[in-house]
Amino acid sequence: MLCLSNTSCVVENTLDGGSLQKYIVAYILLARNGGILKEVRATMCTELYISGLNWLGQKKYSAAKTQPGSDYSEQRSDDSLLPGLHDDIALDCLAWACRSDYPSMACVSKKFNLLIGSGYLYKLRRQLGIIEHWVYLACSLMPWEAFDPERQRWMRLPRMPCDECFSYADKESLAVGTQLLVFGRELTGFAIWMYSLVRRDWSRGPLMNLSRCLFGSGSSGEIAIVAGGSDKNGHVLKCAELYNSELGTWETLPDMNLPRKMCSGFFMDGKFYVIGGMSSHTDSLTCGEEYNLQTRMWKRIRNMYPGGNRATQSPPLVAVVNDQLYAADQATNVVKKYDKVNNTWNVIKPLPVRADSYNGWGLAFKACGDKLLVIGGHRGPQGEVIVLHSWRPEEGNTGPEWDVLSVRERAGAFVYNCAIMGC
Repeated sequence: MLCLSNTSCVVENTLDGGSLQKYIVAYILLARNGGILKEVRATMCTELYISGLNWLGQKKYSAAKTQPGSDYSEQRSDDSLLPGLHDDIALDCLAWACRSDYPSMACVSKKFNLLIGSGYLYKLRRQLGIIEHWVYLACSLMPWEAFDPERQRWMRLPRMPCDECFSYADKESLAVGTQLLVFGRELTGFAIWMYSLVRRDWSRGPLMNLSRCLFGSGSSGEIAIVAGGSDKNGHVLKCAELYNSELGTWETLPDMNLPRKMCSGFFMDGKFYVIGGMSSHTDSLTCGEEYNLQTRMWKRIRNMYPGGNRATQSPPLVAVVNDQLYAADQATNVVKKYDKVNNTWNVIKPLPVRADSYNGWGLAFKACGDKLLVIGGHRGPQGEVIVLHSWRPEEGNTGPEWDVLSVRERAGAFVYNCAIMGC
């Protein structure tokens, strides 16, 4: 059994050509065990990374003191990602490092910089089943920010280079793959701005085949689906499109059975769903629709969202955790769980904030890994703050109440946009 105490000493004492490889292999085997991963991953990643850099620094210092003309094997070692370790194994190891460390890792060497900038590690992480969920928020009086729940770390994104019209207009957001898509209107019409996690900058995203707003959307891995909404003339749509973040392309899908706007979308059990919304300016929808990606067919589910939503209400506040659907009721301030078998909703617990203050607007209800997040504003003695509450549904009603994950001061009291990126 590997002792996990004094990790830095263990790492420093084992960082030589042969033992380094053995240590990293042992680490990878440990990390692949989900139960152990939660407890030791952050510590071991950090200690391995820092101690490894220290070791590399010592090797470079020693090499600098030697005379020119060192042997070829030493040069080959210096050219590898981690000296003494085959690059394939080194890549496996680096994929387990926390992605908030990637900008620092890019500064280690030119080879590290090229690796991080290529985005290859994110593809490798998907193959290995490694996912970190970050929260992306846009609140009043501040630009987009990212929050790392594991590190409890806030990071401000670069300012979006959009025009003034886009800045002040209503916007919708969607995280897919390693991209954050923000939909809105510019002076010339609909526009999509895309933040790339790999490049860490904003650029114009590819427009949909039929641009729209007030649509329902959801993402799964590298794909996302957008359904319904309103076109530039205000017509309610029933068309849908699939976005591939790897290719940067939009594909037109078969139409839904009914047109709807101000609806919500999500993936569950490998299928895409749309619920709620309005079929016109006055008619509310209580049915849902299920899209099967294999058969490319829509199926209507009657009374999937009983009560519907009024024109003044926000789209349904829904989130999927472990393929179970939850909703934050804007009128009664409770969390409900969907019963797939009986097509009914059951009250689970009260919300930690009031959703009825603005008819559900200004509040985010999202899934973040195995947790539900409720993000809303609060006005207190210290001014306006944004509070992130979390709860793990698997703990049931007997588990603890909502935990305060983080408090963001001087961020306003209204959440305009929120997206969760898992990669």
